[in-house]
Amino acid sequence: MRFFSNYLFAGCLSLVSLASHAEPVKNLYQVREPVSGQSPEVRDQATQAALDTLVLRLTGDPKAAQNPGLAAIRKDPQQIISQYGFDAGPPEVLKVDFDPASTDQALRRAGLSLWGANRPSILGWWLNDSAEGSSLVGDGQASAAPLRRAAQHRGLPLRLPLADLSEQLVATAPNLEGADATPLRSASERYNADALLAVHAHEDGGQWQAKWHLWLGDQKEAGSVQGADQAAVADAVMLAVTERLAPRFVVKAGASSEQLLEVQGMNLERYAALGRLLDPFGGRLVSVDGDRIVYRVNGSAEQLRSQLSLAKLQEVPAGEAPAPVAPVQPAEGSAPVVAPAPAPVPQLRFRW
Repeated sequence: MRFFSNYLFAGCLSLVSLASHAEPVKNLYQVREPVSGQSPEVRDQATQAALDTLVLRLTGDPKAAQNPGLAAIRKDPQQIISQYGFDAGPPEVLKVDFDPASTDQALRRAGLSLWGANRPSILGWWLNDSAEGSSLVGDGQASAAPLRRAAQHRGLPLRLPLADLSEQLVATAPNLEGADATPLRSASERYNADALLAVHAHEDGGQWQAKWHLWLGDQKEAGSVQGADQAAVADAVMLAVTERLAPRFVVKAGASSEQLLEVQGMNLERYAALGRLLDPFGGRLVSVDGDRIVYRVNGSAEQLRSQLSLAKLQEVPAGEAPAPVAPVQPAEGSAPVVAPAPAPVPQLRFRW
């Protein structure tokens, strides 16, 4: 095996574009909490709410904020806050910027597992029914603002369709409420998203209700929520999606095993993308041989499969693993050859 060299790696491998659609969530450690006023009491309450929001955003666990290991942080959140301030709005909000390194350290010290910033991109097909009529929410429309705020609040990279006439004919209430994503898949291809989210929201007696379906690969989730207004129901949908997605990607503390991962078809750009994907698993480079790279990672096989699927990597079947190299036989009369120690065998193999 040849060990990694930036110079050789850059010189021998060409750059090509990636087919990865996973997106790093922007401002993952910034939380905006609505407030009514700027008194110290309001600020303190909003700061506690922002901490709860961030912990849920980073763990996907609604009970994580009450972890006893976070008692000191809850008592004094300032120790992991870099800055905060008020934005006039509307709506008026307290904007809190948490320090990423200090926050991650505090959560891990409490025994909590974290979901990294690279998350599946979600294409949201959202149909609103109200007294004014039925409308598909499109990118750039005013009705998209509550959805984008809710997605940011819950740490999800949301995309919205253009909502042109052809898409309005597809995104009907029966298609959005149906269990089959086929009608939406062809219309979704041009957006290159990892997951499809279909939501049908309607107003009923002054309250908003919504049914939602989520498809990621061959896995499906579904549910229903309600809220006082469109913003509340949007936040409830995004919260439900976060709680369903996080278990697939969060590395469980103490429940993961160390294993070797081999990825084939590497080049420099893919090396950078792979490093970001493996960051939540503590990926450590072991060796490089041609276009094959081996990492030592901490995580379950299923979590690694979910994470690597975001970059469209394909698992190599066990039967296609490279054959072991036969030992060199010494010539007659020569000194015996000391065979090198066998290279560790990766438990998982993937290729671009």
